[in-house]
Amino acid sequence: MPSADAVSFETTLFVRDHCLCLHTQRAARIIARRFDVALRPLGLKSGQFSLLMSLNRPEPPTLGSVAELLAVDRTTLTANLKPLERDGLIEVRSDREDRRARRLLLTEKGRSVLARAVPIWTKTHRDIESALAPGSADRLRADLNALLSQT
Repeated sequence: MPSADAVSFETTLFVRDHCLCLHTQRAARIIARRFDVALRPLGLKSGQFSLLMSLNRPEPPTLGSVAELLAVDRTTLTANLKPLERDGLIEVRSDREDRRARRLLLTEKGRSVLARAVPIWTKTHRDIESALAPGSADRLRADLNALLSQT
């Protein structure tokens, strides 16, 4: 006999079919796996590509600004930087003006790997977008950015 506070199976089905969080997480995992497979020959995962791309700036960004851009906490970002630093793709340096702040920069090796990754990303991205209805990728980006601006 179900308890008085049991959730009905109909509620489970409703959440499964309507939950934006669930649908977004599932889509993100599927898309990330496609990029992971495509970038594997370079020894990169999709998140590492995004991280390297976020460092491709005229001036090395701070750890805090990259964490904000990628919407991750500083501890998670620091953990994600370690393999890239170990592989010689990035360097973490103290800021010249504020020794407490850390700056993240691409090494020459990191720039080279990123340059080889961009055509792979471009093809994979084009393939994913082509599977969507015309114009829906732009709409999806706009809708996701609208949600981000509410945080």
